[in-house]
Amino acid sequence: MSQHPEDPARQAAETARHAAALAAKNERLADALRQARDQIVELQKRLEELGRPPATFATFLAARPDGTAEVISQGRKMHVQVAPTVELEALRPGQEVKLNEAMALVEAGRYESVGEIVTVKELIGPDRALVIGRADEERVVRLAGPLLDQPLRVGDALTVETRSGFVFERVPRSEVEELILEEVPDISYHDIGGLGPQIEQIRDAVELPFAHPELFREHGLRPPKGVLLYGPPGCGKTLIAKAVARSLAEMRGTGPDGSPAKSFFLNVKGPELLNKYVGETERHIRLIFARAREKAAAGHPVVVFFDEMESLFRTRGTGISSDVETTIVPQLLSEIDGVERLDNVIVIGASNREDMIDPAILRPGRLDVKIKIERPDAEAAREIFGKYLTPDLPLHADDLAEHGGDPRATVEAMITRAVERMYAETEENEFLEVTYASGDKEVLYFKDFSSGAMIQNIVDRAKKTAIKELLATGQKGIRVEHLLGACVEEFKENEDLPNTTNPDDWAR
Repeated sequence: MSQHPEDPARQAAETARHAAALAAKNERLADALRQARDQIVELQKRLEELGRPPATFATFLAARPDGTAEVISQGRKMHVQVAPTVELEALRPGQEVKLNEAMALVEAGRYESVGEIVTVKELIGPDRALVIGRADEERVVRLAGPLLDQPLRVGDALTVETRSGFVFERVPRSEVEELILEEVPDISYHDIGGLGPQIEQIRDAVELPFAHPELFREHGLRPPKGVLLYGPPGCGKTLIAKAVARSLAEMRGTGPDGSPAKSFFLNVKGPELLNKYVGETERHIRLIFARAREKAAAGHPVVVFFDEMESLFRTRGTGISSDVETTIVPQLLSEIDGVERLDNVIVIGASNREDMIDPAILRPGRLDVKIKIERPDAEAAREIFGKYLTPDLPLHADDLAEHGGDPRATVEAMITRAVERMYAETEENEFLEVTYASGDKEVLYFKDFSSGAMIQNIVDRAKKTAIKELLATGQKGIRVEHLLGACVEEFKENEDLPNTTNPDDWAR
């Protein structure tokens, strides 16, 4: 039987398909072998890494001229070789580095980000500092790279790595930040009403020596170191202190570098400094004056203002359960005496119980000038009302119509009515009757207890009443009835004050 003529062609085609299939299969096997080889190489690399000795971390100290480095590792100072891949010039003191099994520096790292907290006591040269740690332990530390680029000051909190002796980072602390010098708020003498004589006194005491130091030197007159503002609460003691700081800056005009002059106002409230731990209050006082001296040395006027001074610097020996003032008062005295060599620091204290302050603080040579901030009389009350009740406020149409549509005349009339209501010696304004030890009696009126803060509160009450009336009736503007009603409400809230207060103290 003969073969089909197409059989050879068919066989050739099948052979070709078989060869192609074998070639594809061979390619797949080759790919699988390559992948297996790569996996074996990777596994071998991982095995080598797992068997590699552990690397050592160290802290970089300095580079040497021969291209080697000094490091500290586990408390030991070492001289090590540096791998060619490491840029030695880029390393900075305190930076973390990696050492291989041969103790060669092979990689640069970051800076330590954790550690104990220490406080700067003194700077020693450009790269060292004396710090205080736990239990008031003092030690000298090195400054790491980041701290070499920023100015440090006494009282800063830093993180320290005790083995290497480096401090790495400045840490904000609330107890320190509360004492940071603040730029003075935008308050001037023109913003204060009813205290003209007192403002003149403090300007004579503070600004004259600052504006004309040559005349004081020529006459052998020493500028005052401090001023005490005393009087009832809410009468403007803090406002005056802030205005002094701003006025000093305006007198200077420009700073040492030609920029607009700045002044600084450090407002220290007495109770904030008190601390149950022995020595902490004294440390805060030292910190306050260290910051003040720092700013004053740069040519900026600095006002250190102690509010509620009697709470912190009470007469020594008057403590009942404790007598912390026996160490706090001497600390302040030493700081005030230290201000003598500074031209740009003035200490201002405020108190409504000046009789409780230690006499050593009040003597001449410390708080030289003592200014009493009186309660406002009727004329002073008019000035204070004028600071808060101004013609640009929305006034009721009926009140404006009574004065020909003139806002200024309307405001003046409102203030006059309010002051007459406050200062009238009428039966409805009687506050209390005082009987003295001698048997004499005296009737005190609400005007005897007025203050700038009370007047501001009266105006605020009137404004709030006007807003509520606008929402309820749609009638816009402040009316004189709002002011008079606010006076009555304010008096009513103050009726209980004498029950817990010595009336003679309020009458002073």
